[in-house]
Formats: sequence, structure tokens, C-alpha cells
Amino acid sequence: MQLTVARIGRPHGLRGEVALDVRTDAPERRLTVGARLDTEPPAAGPLTLAQVRRAQERWYVTFAEASDRTAVEALRGIELVVEVDAAEADDDGWYEHELVGLRAEHVTDGRVLGEVVGLEHLPAQDLLVVREPDGTRTLVPFVEAIVPVVDVPGGRVVLDPPGGLLAADAARLVVDLPAPGERPDDEG
Repeated sequence: MQLTVARIGRPHGLRGEVALDVRTDAPERRLTVGARLDTEPPAAGPLTLAQVRRAQERWYVTFAEASDRTAVEALRGIELVVEVDAAEADDDGWYEHELVGLRAEHVTDGRVLGEVVGLEHLPAQDLLVVREPDGTRTLVPFVEAIVPVVDVPGGRVVLDPPGGLLAADAARLVVDLPAPGERPDDEG
């Protein structure tokens, strides 16, 4: 199974260094000088790490195959991947390829809310991309309070969405607004 280690970001300087968007819990083990990483798409690689450094919680690398800013700019957005066996895969985490295609169900009544079509990695947290039955694309924070159950073998995730998160809930959303001329902090 192939796992994404990082996505190549923007160039940093003129000598072929790039910032990485790290996707592994063990970057110290995966991002080492001399490591040869496959790529997605495969035609872009494999790439060999020539230099690796970490500064202010960011990872920067240079590749033996791309020695200047122009060359690494062409690699922007490429994913660095490694082949792992099932025993090495993380038991407490899920990968995008495992989540895509799962049915999204409501925690209280099991009704189908949509289908997981992607996973977006943001600095604060990951977001599930859910396509609702009407085709609306909704970003759902991938946190236990909102996604309490991930059942990959069962083909589903269970959602406990706060009011208004899903487009389907918009018609039922109740907003308590103050009366005209009344300030929101007035106590009655």
C-alpha cells in the first residue's frame, strides 16, 4: 500500500529548496538525506532527498534531480509516497484512499447525509469532503466530536453535525436574532 509522506510546496530561495506539507507522523524517519521517494503522479519521480532541514515547524528539502528554483517549481503539488505493508500502517489513523467512497450517516437516525469524496489537510485539522445527496460539497471538521465513528469495513462514517454545517440543514436552521433596536447583550 502506498502512503503519502508529504506534498511538495512552494520553492524557498533560488537553489532548489522547497517547503513540504508533511502528511506523516514520522517525518524524521521518512525524510532523511539519501531517501529515494516515489511520487504521485509516478512520472514525476522517483526523487532523492539531497538536503533536509527543519525550521520553525516546517520541513524544507532539496532534491538531487531538481537543483534550481525553476526545476522545483515544476514539482509543486506532487505527492511524495512510500510503499508500506499492512503491519506498518497506522491503526489509529485513516488515509484518504480508505475514506473516499464511505457513506456518511447521521448519528441519531442513521439517515444518509452523503458520501465522502475527499480529505483536505489544513494546518489546524483535517476536513472530510462530503458530497451531499443534492450534490453540494461540504467540508466537515474531521474531529471526534463531529465524526465519532469511522467504520471502514462497514463502509460508513457517522456524523454528529452541529446545526447549519450541512446544506441539507439550512432550511431547518433557527437563528435567534435580537428584536429591532434591541442589543444582543441586553438582559430582559
